Amino acid sequence: MMATSGSIRLVYFNTCYSQHQAAAIVSHVEAAVGMIDTIGDEAARVFAAQFYSAIGFGKSVSQAFQQAKALVMAEGISEANTPQLFFREALKEDEIILVMPKVESGNGVPSRQ
Repeated sequence: MMATSGSIRLVYFNTCYSQHQAAAIVSHVEAAVGMIDTIGDEAARVFAAQFYSAIGFGKSVSQAFQQAKALVMAEGISEANTPQLFFREALKEDEIILVMPKVESGNGVPSRQ
C-alpha cells in the first residue's frame, strides 16, 4: 500500500465487519469506508451506487457518504448506519473531492478541460 499511496485517495470496503480495516488504512489514504456490522446485498448496492454517483458528480467524499446514507434510509432499508467513513487525521472532511466538476462556459454549456 505504501508504494501506491500517492495515487489512491479513497478505499471502499464493501464487506461486512470491515470498519477496522477502514480505520487502519487511513494512515495511507485520505479516506476509507468500512462496515460496522453485516450489510445486506440491497443496502450495499444502494449505498455504493449513490456514493459513487455523488463522487462522480463532484461532491466531496463526506457529502457523497451522507447522500448515500440518506438514500438507504429513503428506500426503507434499516442498515443506513452500517457504513462508516474514516479520514486521515488533520484532513477536513469536505475538502476531499475526487472528481472536479466541469466548469461551465458563459453560455451555460460545460467546457472540456
